[in-house]
Amino acid sequence: MDATRSSLLIIDVQEKLYPACLEPDQIIANCCFLIKCANRLEVPVIVTEQYPKGLGHTAKPIVDLLEKPGDSAEGGNVVSKVAFSAAPADGFIEKMEENQGRDQVVVAGMETHVCVLQTVMDLIERGREVYVVSDAVTSRSQHDKIFGLERMRDAGAKIVTRESVMFEWLRVAGTPEFKELSALIK
Repeated sequence: MDATRSSLLIIDVQEKLYPACLEPDQIIANCCFLIKCANRLEVPVIVTEQYPKGLGHTAKPIVDLLEKPGDSAEGGNVVSKVAFSAAPADGFIEKMEENQGRDQVVVAGMETHVCVLQTVMDLIERGREVYVVSDAVTSRSQHDKIFGLERMRDAGAKIVTRESVMFEWLRVAGTPEFKELSALIK
């Protein structure tokens, strides 16, 4: 993973969905960790919301970290969708194309076996290099999470952890960015 080639995609961590999923507080914390790293290293962040009228909006701790939290109509980071895959979501492809030269997508969110899986499959089909952050994705059951991750790996996605994302984006120790971001590890 290269910070100059990456975008961070957070999928559907929404008010009415995340409480039903495994380890919701940890998933939100890990998504926030990734956003803090992305913000510091100037990696673009895109957030999707699956049918927000029914599932609510993105969890507040995530929204609070977005540089442009407004919806896509306002030029913000958040894109609403009704399809399970984020790839055909209104404004999503346009947001990806705004980040020219960024052919890597680091993916986190929920649910692993539905929206995350379908998005990852579409991104791979479109030629993107995809990294799925295993400790920042979740489902309502462990079984669904495990098989979602296995299917994505079989399709060519690389399965990583939040710390591996941070350290690969940083590349070296001893920088101000390293000092600031390594302090996030608990």
